[in-house]
Amino acid sequence: MIEIRNLKKSFGSNLIWEDISFSIEGGETVAIIGRSGCGKSVLMKHLNALMYPDSGEVIIDGKNIFDLEYLELRKMRQRFGVLFQGSALFDSLNTFENIAFPLQYFSDLDQQSIKKKVEEALKMVNLEGTGDRSTAELSGGMRRRVALARATILQPDFLIYDEPTSGLDPQTSEEINQLIISMAENLSITSIVVTHDIHSVLKIADTVAFLEDKGLCWYGSIEKMQESNNQQLLDFVTASEYQIRR
Repeated sequence: MIEIRNLKKSFGSNLIWEDISFSIEGGETVAIIGRSGCGKSVLMKHLNALMYPDSGEVIIDGKNIFDLEYLELRKMRQRFGVLFQGSALFDSLNTFENIAFPLQYFSDLDQQSIKKKVEEALKMVNLEGTGDRSTAELSGGMRRRVALARATILQPDFLIYDEPTSGLDPQTSEEINQLIISMAENLSITSIVVTHDIHSVLKIADTVAFLEDKGLCWYGSIEKMQESNNQQLLDFVTASEYQIRR
């Protein structure tokens, strides 16, 4: 479980949000939505202390992560996998080497064990037999799946997705959505998905956090979102659906 308590963040005189508080239950998938510039990605970087707030806490296992010493913080960060927007693959490494990279640096496994785990990860994202391919040869959707295999190779407790379907065609986006669902179900991972894609939200999420007006404007289940009369949330969802229809 992740508890976000009274987070405030600004960059100089630019206030990003005044006060954000909500909880992410173990095993659930939470979508963080909102218009560009509302601080979705900034919030994502606070969950594993890649950024620090002006005030407030993020509590994991009863500890405020912003108070952790370096070694304890490093161990905590290893509990997180991150699928970066744009995949962030190492172009100098092939597909196998990209996925194996965290195991090489953060485990004591021998090469045979690493090979087995990478092959299992490739199978999980439907990319069997592609380990020796250069990442430059892969399509955008395939690169996203390689990045997802790398993000889960250390069996994290939490998986953060930063705009996982951004720039992908509808069919490939649907494949990524299915993988997000599969990861949550089969690996018992707590998922945090930062996205503009309302279609994806309706498909994958258990709970939604809507950022607006420099704070948390609305928070609740998918079912409650579909019944909500919060006008700002309705305006955002309606605009997103209109863009999808077009």
